[in-house]
Amino acid sequence: MDDALFYDRMQFAFTITFHYLFPQLTMGLSLIIIYFKGKFLKTKLDKYNDAAHFWMKIFAVNFAMGVVTGIPMEFQFGTNWAKFSELTGGIIGQTLAMEGMFSFFLESSFLGLFLFGEKLLGHKLHFLTGFLVFLGSWASGYLIIATHSWMQYPVGYEILENGKFVLTNFSALFSNPWLLPSYLHNQAASLVTSSFVVGGIGAFYVLNKKHEEFGKLFLKTGVVFGLISSLLVAFPTGDLTAKNVAKHQPVTFAAMEGLFDSEQGAEIVLIGQPNIKEKRLDNKIAVPNILSFLTYNNWNAEVKGLNEFDESIYPTNIPGLYYSYHIMVGLGTIFIGVLLIAAIFLYYKKLYEKKWIMWMILFLVPFPYIANITGWYTAELGRQPWLVYNLLKVSDGASPTVSAGSTLFTLLGFIGLYLLLGMLFLILVGKIIYKGPKTLKA
Repeated sequence: MDDALFYDRMQFAFTITFHYLFPQLTMGLSLIIIYFKGKFLKTKLDKYNDAAHFWMKIFAVNFAMGVVTGIPMEFQFGTNWAKFSELTGGIIGQTLAMEGMFSFFLESSFLGLFLFGEKLLGHKLHFLTGFLVFLGSWASGYLIIATHSWMQYPVGYEILENGKFVLTNFSALFSNPWLLPSYLHNQAASLVTSSFVVGGIGAFYVLNKKHEEFGKLFLKTGVVFGLISSLLVAFPTGDLTAKNVAKHQPVTFAAMEGLFDSEQGAEIVLIGQPNIKEKRLDNKIAVPNILSFLTYNNWNAEVKGLNEFDESIYPTNIPGLYYSYHIMVGLGTIFIGVLLIAAIFLYYKKLYEKKWIMWMILFLVPFPYIANITGWYTAELGRQPWLVYNLLKVSDGASPTVSAGSTLFTLLGFIGLYLLLGMLFLILVGKIIYKGPKTLKA
């Protein structure tokens, strides 16, 4: 069973990691597209409408890939995680069904009109369909994170004698204190990804002296949206999310910060390697008092270390949690620094002359994806060994009748299939980028 559980977890980790490469771009890009369309309605400049059309194509390919890779995860709830579905389906089924019935259908229905209905609808109704696509994609994220938030901090439930969870307060799902900070943090992070993609392609065009007018527009838009969203990821959304972890999952907070001993005036670790055997950080570089201040707004507040807790409730992979968190934070700090420099150059009208900063933005395009994925790894590894925090363990949610061999076989199949899908996605998007925006008459 241990082998089966391992492969169950590996399969879900692989499929959801690959899947989330697409929604994080979809959610942020939908906002940027309606920004371009709105600017066109306001200024009547065709370049904004042309920009919206260009990014609509990439959005459509990305959306299709998200749908294709998202469907298998739903089946895994019934195959690999049947016990989890049986016990908690009365609660998580509510938000997941709402996501499918309302958000997904809203987004997918109006996407068709947004892609093909401009001439029929006119520009104002076309903008409205784009806004509804944006609304559907962000509502989808909200309902998914409402499900995740309940798993992190369960509220409004009752456990029956047969072990099943039932919902006793529907509104509690949406007033969960874990939900709003997590949702806003996630959406801001998705906008960082989209901003770097838009800005990176703009930098590519400017550097290659190809579609330069659009390149400058994309680069400017990416820098402005990227700087704002990067700052929002750090504060207040990241700050509030971390404080939630410190309050409701203190053992997780200690693990992700690499804090083994409780400290007053706790230091924040910049670099270090967790030594689990000796319960310490090796080769660490830290700044005193900062962690206490960031967590409790008090330079000398005590932050509990791992040694305060029983080892049975430790996160099961402390090094993975620690590194995921620090990679996310480190990359986020780099994004703020690079985009701040780019914004200063933009303000002084020197951005398009500075090749090195454009090359840097282009080079950084993959890294927001890494930051988003490691952010989710932080959340998921931090909750381990629980599926529902403090109530249902991962080992109690797996399907007892699915063998390790069966799961490994399908995992290998997913790896092969997703490799082909990934190559197809890159080819299709690469062709769109190579052709560049087409100039259309409004």
